[in-house]
Amino acid sequence: MDILLVAATNFEIQPTINYLAERDCVIGHNRFEVLTTGIGSMSTTYWLTKAIAKRRPQLMIQAGIGGSFSADYPPGSLVLIKEEVTGDLGVEENNEFKDIFDMGLPQIVEPYTGKNLENKQVEMLQQYNLPLVKSVTVNEITTRPARIQQLQQKYQPVVEAMEGAAFHYVALVEKIPFIQLRAVSNMVGERDKSRWRMKDAIDLLNEQLLKMVNSEFVSS
Repeated sequence: MDILLVAATNFEIQPTINYLAERDCVIGHNRFEVLTTGIGSMSTTYWLTKAIAKRRPQLMIQAGIGGSFSADYPPGSLVLIKEEVTGDLGVEENNEFKDIFDMGLPQIVEPYTGKNLENKQVEMLQQYNLPLVKSVTVNEITTRPARIQQLQQKYQPVVEAMEGAAFHYVALVEKIPFIQLRAVSNMVGERDKSRWRMKDAIDLLNEQLLKMVNSEFVSS
């Protein structure tokens, strides 16, 4: 199986990159390619689409760190993203955020399920025995308490990141099975970097990612 491993930065998955390089990116019957997209939705969409056009994979895995909205998932937590929503495509007025669906703008509804970009291959996700949660993608790190409250009330996300919705969108449109793995490094809104657990999150992310690259993949 050809598998595309996607990350915004090499930094987040460097241990896994090193592991694959030592094995010429082949493990068992699976051949891996690593794609670093850069940070943010625009860059992710472009480089991911270009990579698929060049060599279409049979599975895509996106791995990275993110912030948490929930005390149930503190720094050091590991989750799989079942559904994504875009949290910054719309308008903010009268202290309320309205997305493009609220505004009734002409929009291509495929591949959305309501407002969500949902990974429906639950059997594949469940094999890893990790929490399946909802994430919101924004092209900024959210810091304002009022903005955090907006996102929580509107979408009830557990995790925030900058690339997940773009990854889900491309995968769903292209009909390629996919997995998004996130390790929590900080609580959303926490600006004291001494309280972030970046190293722990990266270690945990790669520990799980290495288990994945050495496993058989089940899609439904």
